[in-house]
Amino acid sequence: MFKTDLKRIIRSGYRNFIRSGFTTLASTLVMTITLLVLTTLIFSQAALQTSLNNIKDKVDVTVYFVTGASEKTIFDIRSDLEKLPEVRAVAYTSSEEALRVFKEKHSDDYLTLQALDELNENPLGASLNIKAKDPSQYESIIKYFDSDTALSRNANDVVYKKDYHQNKIVIDKLTSIIKGAKRLGILVTIILIIVSMIITLNTIRLIIYMSREEISVMRLVGASKRYIRGPFLVSGILVGCFSAIIAILIFWPISAWLGNNMTDFLGVDLFQYYKDSFFQLFIINLFSGVLLGIFSSMIAIRKYLKK
Repeated sequence: MFKTDLKRIIRSGYRNFIRSGFTTLASTLVMTITLLVLTTLIFSQAALQTSLNNIKDKVDVTVYFVTGASEKTIFDIRSDLEKLPEVRAVAYTSSEEALRVFKEKHSDDYLTLQALDELNENPLGASLNIKAKDPSQYESIIKYFDSDTALSRNANDVVYKKDYHQNKIVIDKLTSIIKGAKRLGILVTIILIIVSMIITLNTIRLIIYMSREEISVMRLVGASKRYIRGPFLVSGILVGCFSAIIAILIFWPISAWLGNNMTDFLGVDLFQYYKDSFFQLFIINLFSGVLLGIFSSMIAIRKYLKK
């Protein structure tokens, strides 16, 4: 009995989907726009996250050591820093490497190079370049040098300078921008999804309104609410499925154009992102479309089932 009813409901829902014609087309169009908005937000978040990660990679803290500092002490300090949960990477630059880089940077400055030659010794010390997992964590990383572990290694005796305080303003601004961008992205996403849901709900409500006489007849002959509601849920699911397919296909040429023309500006190849995430994007669109179709149909038909 249940299988028979289910077949009838699916068949009836499919007929409603086909028979509604222009209204079904309008509903699919609105749902497609909704899913395009959702996909656009996903792409925007990907581009924003990539840009923020690129900015994060350019922010770091460097600890400079006095000339003649023991490599063993520096390596011990590096080992301690790498164990900190906030630290992403620590790069060591020897005094010899620092001198070589300095000479390359000032290769056109004859007076500076001559002064270095006259010293007959390397005036530059080794250094550790520290990158945190998040810009907000640099302050806690620098606190390591005030810890008992650092004091036991005589870290402050061999440290010449830490450039954290010079970079603190930039780091704080970057942290604020990242937090603000994430909050704004979430807010815009919620607003656009709510607006899209309202538009989709009203469009599907129009389909059900056109079938109000059929619903009245079904109620008069004693059809259950489940049987009445079922075909419209099926129609909503079909609208969601077709819209998801259309939306994901529309983004193929859009992402290809963006990938060819906007990669340098956005900092991410969106076409490559589209290809790499095609399955996930399709599942998100399909799930969102079906869920939105079912939800909108249930809300829209509830009015007629209460009469």
